[in-house]
Amino acid sequence: MTMQQILKLIEEQGVMLESAKGSIPNLADKIAGEKIKGSWWGHPKGNLIYHLLSEVRKSEMILVCRFIKGKITFIHKNLWSVLVKLAPKFDSGLLDKVVEIHTTSGKHKVEIVPFPQWVPAEIKFQSEKISEEDAMKVLPEVIVHYILP
Repeated sequence: MTMQQILKLIEEQGVMLESAKGSIPNLADKIAGEKIKGSWWGHPKGNLIYHLLSEVRKSEMILVCRFIKGKITFIHKNLWSVLVKLAPKFDSGLLDKVVEIHTTSGKHKVEIVPFPQWVPAEIKFQSEKISEEDAMKVLPEVIVHYILP
C-alpha cells in the first residue's frame, strides 16, 4: 500500500485502529494484506508496516488519539468538526492528541496535546455551524457507540 492509499482508506473508514484488535479495522492488518497473528513486528511486512504507520502519525489529515478503548486510533480530518461539536459527550482525554517524538538519542517519546489545544481554528469554526443532530448523523457507528449507552 502507498501512503495515498492509506489516507484514502482512513478517509473512507473515518476511524481506524493503528494495530490493536477490535470491532473496527486496524491499519496494520490492511497494510499486511491479512489478519496478523501476534505482533506485527514479527510479520514479513513488519518494516513496511512500521514505516507507513509512522507516516500516518505525521499526517496533518489524521488525529492520532486513544479514542477506542485506550488504543491508538486514527481519525480522519473530515470528522474533526463533528467530534469538536460532540466533545462534551465524550470522556475526558479521548480526544487528546498523541504525538510521537523521535529524540536525537534514537528513543521514542510520547507527548500528549490536550483537547482542544490541538484543534485548528477552521475546525472550531466549522463545528460551530453544525447542529448536534447533524453531527450525530455523520459519525461512524463506532463513535456513536461511545456517545450513546
